[in-house]
Amino acid sequence: MNVDHLVSSYGYLAVFFFVGIESLGIPLPGETALIVAGTFAGKNHHLSPWVIFAVASAGAIVGDNIGYWVGDKGGFRLLKRYGHYIRLDEPKLKVGRYVFDRHGGKVVFFGRFVSVLRTYAAFLAGTNRMHYRRFLAFNAAGGIVWSAIYTWAAYLLGTTLQNNSGTINLVLGVVAGVVIITVIIVVRRQFKRLEDRAEAAYPGPLL
Repeated sequence: MNVDHLVSSYGYLAVFFFVGIESLGIPLPGETALIVAGTFAGKNHHLSPWVIFAVASAGAIVGDNIGYWVGDKGGFRLLKRYGHYIRLDEPKLKVGRYVFDRHGGKVVFFGRFVSVLRTYAAFLAGTNRMHYRRFLAFNAAGGIVWSAIYTWAAYLLGTTLQNNSGTINLVLGVVAGVVIITVIIVVRRQFKRLEDRAEAAYPGPLL
């Protein structure tokens, strides 16, 4: 898939499409499309960075809202029915609900800056029944801040950022990996306590 060609040919529509589709749960290169568009705007001025920022923000928010809706309408039932195949039993589902009830805003906001979470955070928020207004506030804030940073960084740094996007993604991926591994270790150590707290918060079958 030649992102440069698609952004060059379709401009703002390509940015909206890539960012939106990635946000709703399909792993397309939304971040790359945003960087390419910002770079084009800085080099040839055929695109406006302000419009790119607005379109990317809209794509992020709209895509995440669709992802949330999909998770809310079918994600939990899917995990409830088939989760045992990947060792997701009732206590683990309760822990997920408990974590999103208390820290869902952080997951949604900061997830926008981590490639894997950017794709699935909204779906997981819907699956774990995060309150919609709270989700929307953190989702919109994350989408707007992320779009602003990448649009203007690409516009100002241009080719340098585009040529080093792989390295930047690698560094961010390593940092995210370290954070995720740390969280996994902490959660494993505290999992029994989290299970007890989740059970106390949601006694009986999780509906």
